[in-house]
Amino acid sequence: MNKFTRDLNAIVAIAAREVMNFTRTPSQIVFVLIFPVIFLGVLGGNLEQNLGGDVGFNFMQFMFFGVVVSTLYQTTFTSVIKLVEDRENDFTQEIFVAPISRYAVILGKIFGGTITSFLSLVGLLVMALVLQIPLTAADVGRVLLMWPVICIAAGTLGILFISIVNDSRTADTGSFLIIIPQMFLAGIMTPVTQSTGVLAVLAHLMPMTYLADLVRNLVYAGRPEFSQIVLYNPLFDLAVSVGLAGIFLVIGTMLFTRSSRAR
Repeated sequence: MNKFTRDLNAIVAIAAREVMNFTRTPSQIVFVLIFPVIFLGVLGGNLEQNLGGDVGFNFMQFMFFGVVVSTLYQTTFTSVIKLVEDRENDFTQEIFVAPISRYAVILGKIFGGTITSFLSLVGLLVMALVLQIPLTAADVGRVLLMWPVICIAAGTLGILFISIVNDSRTADTGSFLIIIPQMFLAGIMTPVTQSTGVLAVLAHLMPMTYLADLVRNLVYAGRPEFSQIVLYNPLFDLAVSVGLAGIFLVIGTMLFTRSSRAR
């Protein structure tokens, strides 16, 4: 068996393990199904009733695409940082001594998180149907097209994050400090096209900003509200997202592997 085949088998096996662990944890399944209800049904509905009438476009539709990005991002990020628990249980020690690439281990975990995040996406689409958010088949297709891009970007940030934390408790606490600010600053729930000063700087520092903007670029292209919603050219959004993902993957994998060997 050559090295490529070994690495491919390792990626598939680790991804399958992640999916199996997810399906065996009812609390995780409940969370990814309840999360869309809270954000779209409760928070989104409240914002739409109080603010949506003044923005000049369908606010719930705008928020839906933002919540899709944040939910997929958070689900995959959370899945990847569980490598810290694996490290504490010596699982990563076992696979890191196997004759496979370190990137195969990391990619297996990211792809596993990407697959499990699909359940959250299904929950969001069902919630959009219940709330009668206007979506076309093309809109759904664009979301599905962006699904793996969002998840891989989130997974690479997760790898960088766990490369600098030492235990699962710190990882769980720190993950909120990574995800929650992005949900409020990256244009997930409200547009950031008019942000200025410190808020504008912070918005442009958030990796999730470029993913949300890329999705809306695809969805709102040719619509009158495009200029009110979109920040950048889609190629710029894609370049930033791919560039950051590559940097996070290389640096995160290198540091995580080093810290695992030191244990």
